[in-house]
Order: sequence, then C-alpha cells, then structure tokens
Amino acid sequence: MIGDELIGTARVPDGVELQLVRNGADFAIILDRNELMSTDICASEEALATMTCEQLGGRPAPELLIGGYGMGFTLRAALAVLGADASVTVAEIVPEIIQWARGPMRDLTGGCLDDPRVVLVNDDVAMLIHAARDGYDAILLDVDNGPEGLTRRLNDHLYSKRGLQAAKAALKPGGILAIWSATPEGTFTTELAEAGFVVDEVEVKAYTHGKGHDHVIWFARKA
Repeated sequence: MIGDELIGTARVPDGVELQLVRNGADFAIILDRNELMSTDICASEEALATMTCEQLGGRPAPELLIGGYGMGFTLRAALAVLGADASVTVAEIVPEIIQWARGPMRDLTGGCLDDPRVVLVNDDVAMLIHAARDGYDAILLDVDNGPEGLTRRLNDHLYSKRGLQAAKAALKPGGILAIWSATPEGTFTTELAEAGFVVDEVEVKAYTHGKGHDHVIWFARKA
C-alpha cells in the first residue's frame, strides 16, 4: 500500500511522522517505508483481545486498559466478547489516530469509540499505568512495534524493568499484562519473569487466513 493515496499525516509526540494512506477500501499507517498497521492484516491484534479475555475466565465486571487504539482491531474484538458490565479504557497519545478513526475510517470503526463501555483517554498509556494500583483485570499493550520500538523512544520505558513493575502494580491479583509484538524479542520472556510475572509466549498468525508470518503475544499473569 505504500505510495498510494495519502490521506493524512501525524506527528508522534517526541517521535516520528506517521502517514495514513488508502488503496480503495484498505488503509495503512506507515512510518517511512515501514507499514506499522493495515486493515488487511489484523488477526494478531484481534487475538490480543480475544485470548486475553479467554484467560480472564469470565471475571465479573472486568476492567481493561488498552494502549493504543491503532486501527481499533483490539478494541472491537474485546467489545465483541465482553459483557455489558465490562469497562474498557483506551489510551491513544496521537490525536490524529482518533480523528482518522472518526473520519476517513469511520466505516471500519463501526462506532466502537462511542460504545458506553469505552472510556477514551488522549494521553500516554504509561501515565494511566503509573497512576493505578490494583486497578485493572488486564492491560493490553499494542504500543509501537512491541518491546523493540520504532516510533517513540519514550515507549521503551513501558518495557523496561521499572515499566513492567508499574504494570504489575496496576493489575489486580491474577490480572494479565498482554503485550503484542511484530517480532520475537530474545530476552523479553526472561525479563517478564524477573519482574515477577508467570509468562506464556505465544506465536499468532498475522493474517486471518492463517498464512504468512507470525506475530508474538506475551501473556504475563500477576500472581
């Protein structure tokens, strides 16, 4: 999709410029010549939500934190499997991402941002994590490109020892920190375990038809 119709640009705070491009009904958000996300590759982003909700095991009135919104695949997948008593906070630091969701991609969004279970916060997800104590049943992170970030140097803090400890403190007992990544990261499973989590590293297909390369999700449970 790179090189197709340019719809808009956005500057990540303290980071790089993103571009929204369109090819017919399909959209992609790109950085330089790297495709960060697109409407035709969404299976792993949906799995981030559905697999996390499965592992929560039907907790009553679950409270989830999702960072960031991206193209909303994780949010929509979560809303589809959660009950009416759930609460989902979405943190998105780039305001244009939300403007694109409500504007040129509104047909894709399907009104998910207006769901009564959703609270949208236009700020850094790290701020919400550090402000919480035993506040969330699950924290779902699809920030940057995973632990090895591309768009914003400050995102590295989320996956640092201090950032992981803050996430653990923000979770309720037995809560889950779920982290999406485009690629495996050799030592990250060990780093999660050293932070006190019980960790499961899972490879998931990037495409809904099951072909192509795999992405990675870590499910880290607070004891």
